[in-house]
Amino acid sequence: MLITVVGLLAVNKVNAQLPDPGFKIDGGTAIVITDPQNDFLSPSGVTWGVVGQSVTENNTVENLETLFKLAKANGIPVFISPHFYYEHDHKWVFEGALETLMHDIKMFDRKDQFSDEGFEGSGADFLEVYKKYIDKDFVTVVGPHKVFGPEQNDLSLQLRKNKIDNIILAGMSGNLCVEAHMRELIEDGFEVAVVGDATASAIIPDLDGNQAAQTNFRMISSHVFTTQELVTTLEEKSK
Repeated sequence: MLITVVGLLAVNKVNAQLPDPGFKIDGGTAIVITDPQNDFLSPSGVTWGVVGQSVTENNTVENLETLFKLAKANGIPVFISPHFYYEHDHKWVFEGALETLMHDIKMFDRKDQFSDEGFEGSGADFLEVYKKYIDKDFVTVVGPHKVFGPEQNDLSLQLRKNKIDNIILAGMSGNLCVEAHMRELIEDGFEVAVVGDATASAIIPDLDGNQAAQTNFRMISSHVFTTQELVTTLEEKSK
């Protein structure tokens, strides 16, 4: 009994004292946004039936636009890690559960990597409201990631070549691509903070991706911002 009680007290003490290391925004900081695309963020997207609740409750679409605005106003570079599937990707002979689903519903589909035919307005296209930022020179669109994380694209290379060490991470979807990017970037030596309400995740019976994501953001990243907290932080920094 004593061992059990001591064990419970130790667990409670750890939970109560989970540190928040904080995150300093400096000249080596960039914003990374994953998958700001129609299939996730538009009501006409193929995943809206499962992510729409989280997108709406988190105010994700508007909060992501705020990040673009903050980046432009404060001289912070933005890197977008998109998700595209080409015809040859549908020839894979094995997939995980969600890979299978994404291929089945033709999520993020494009004709091929050399053609924009059919891209404009498609599920793989960027949300219309973001295009006026994405077209500017402070935004870099890196190569597509293929499963969840950035291991197979050039995100880390582009960040390193721009002398970026600190990442403010946001986008879709929280418990998949955002979390996978967070984990890989941290393993690759970057300091990472997440803007929790500039993400969203699938919520289905018995599975709450948003809750899972927010838990792991808090446990793994240096800091979890709200969008408003980031606004305030940058306003104070500019004074």
